[in-house]
Amino acid sequence: MRAAGWLLLLLCTGTLAFALRHPPALKPSEAPQFNPLVHALDLLLPIIDFGQENAFAPRGGYQWLSYLLIPTGWVPATTIAAGVTRSLSRQ
Repeated sequence: MRAAGWLLLLLCTGTLAFALRHPPALKPSEAPQFNPLVHALDLLLPIIDFGQENAFAPRGGYQWLSYLLIPTGWVPATTIAAGVTRSLSRQ
C-alpha cells in the first residue's frame, strides 16, 4: 500500500507540473492532444506506452522532472506488481 501511495504522489506531482506548463510537441502536426495525467503515467509506468512520452519534449527543469519520474516510477510500479503476484499465488 505504501508503494501505491508513493506512485499516486508521483503521479499527482507530474500531472500538476505538466498541467502548469505543457511541453512542446516534437512534431506538432503528428502529435496527439497533450494530456498531463497521461503524460505523467507514461513516464511513471515502465511497460505501458501511451504515446505521450515520445510525442512531447519537456525543456529545462521539466526535462529533469521527466528524468526523475522515470526511475522513481519503476520502483513502486514493480513493487506493486510483485505484491499483486505474491498475493495471487497464495490463493
